[in-house]
Amino acid sequence: MTTRSEAGDATCPYLRTGRDPRSAAWRLESLTGREKEVLLLLGMGLGNRQLAQELGIAERTVKAHIASIVGKIGQETRTQAAIVSALAHDVLCSDPSCTRHPAKVSGRHRGHAAA
Repeated sequence: MTTRSEAGDATCPYLRTGRDPRSAAWRLESLTGREKEVLLLLGMGLGNRQLAQELGIAERTVKAHIASIVGKIGQETRTQAAIVSALAHDVLCSDPSCTRHPAKVSGRHRGHAAA
């Protein structure tokens, strides 16, 4: 049996599957403020119970928010939504002190090492 690497198939998975999780980012504007908050926390890997505790709401409400979020951003699973959250943190997070924003990372642009 030949593996992909042996066959020399280095095609980008985004190109091969036609799916790019970043494409959901433009749909984030359709989310309510609370849904954005849930999505940010979902992107941190929190489970429903942890999300409920963090937000002070019932787990059932968390499940409803996640179902709504998944549908609004055109994904199929909560895992896909969490990936979108991680990729679109800069768009979702409005905290000016957040160190994940490009301008806040030690005054440097992403990808540049300190001198």
